[in-house]
Amino acid sequence: MADLAAYAGLFLSALVAATILPMQSEAVLVGLLLGGNHSPTLLIVVASLGNILGAIINWILGRGIERFRDRRWFPVSAEKLEQAQAWYRRYGKWSLLGSWLPIVGDPLTIVAGVLKEPFPMFLLLVSIAKIGRYLVLAALTSSLA
Repeated sequence: MADLAAYAGLFLSALVAATILPMQSEAVLVGLLLGGNHSPTLLIVVASLGNILGAIINWILGRGIERFRDRRWFPVSAEKLEQAQAWYRRYGKWSLLGSWLPIVGDPLTIVAGVLKEPFPMFLLLVSIAKIGRYLVLAALTSSLA
């Protein structure tokens, strides 16, 4: 049961970390890796799936966010949304390879939805970025342990 809780906690932290809510899934992954009681491969798979699902949620939110753009409660000014869209148009879909980055990565996945990036390409690029980040983190953790 403790194993299931550990994997579920990692999945949830990775999912939330991929949204605009503040969360650090990397610390959870490193802690579980250092504990040595869980399969490193399964930990990377679980963290990656959670983080990719969070990015997909952002993409879906981005697809429908523009209809709320003129509402008073909308959290982003029209100017900031235009800036983000201009940045994404300038660097294109390849900027999704930076979706793993703190602060800018999560908004990138939302803007990809706003600009209707095709889902298969979105999923491919985000998966490469998210899985790659966790693989590097796991490799660094094992080299330091």
